[in-house]
Amino acid sequence: MADLNEVRLIGRLTRDPELRATPSGHSVCSFGLATGRKYKSQDGTQHEETTFVDCTAWGKTAEIVEKYIKKGSLVFVGGRLKLDTWEDRQTGQKRSKLQIVVENVQFLDSRNKDGNNRDVGNNSSGNSNNWQQPKQQAPQSWMEPILSDPPF
Repeated sequence: MADLNEVRLIGRLTRDPELRATPSGHSVCSFGLATGRKYKSQDGTQHEETTFVDCTAWGKTAEIVEKYIKKGSLVFVGGRLKLDTWEDRQTGQKRSKLQIVVENVQFLDSRNKDGNNRDVGNNSSGNSNNWQQPKQQAPQSWMEPILSDPPF
């Protein structure tokens, strides 16, 4: 059986995206995502569980994430898991962190980063190929996801 490393989550950003550039000039954006689940225990008590995940986007996806979403934005993220390991400089102990390398993202909120409603127009024909998206407009969740691969 072949290996599969694929993650798909819907959640809200826990902090504003942080965009930076690598020494070779590639854009990289880091942000946190909170996902939740509700369940009922055997005694009938309702419980809520939240999981916090670190995410990293590269290239054009990184630039778009930083430009259009902010803390609290609802997003659908697809990507792969990556485990980083290193040695702590102060204690000398081995450390590790599991994160998502974002390969595509869809914005699920109806507001942009400034908190204003997006003017998405009316496309009643159902054919999105005829509709021109205005400049400075965030991608819509019904469009194809924005794809990028990290430079490594």
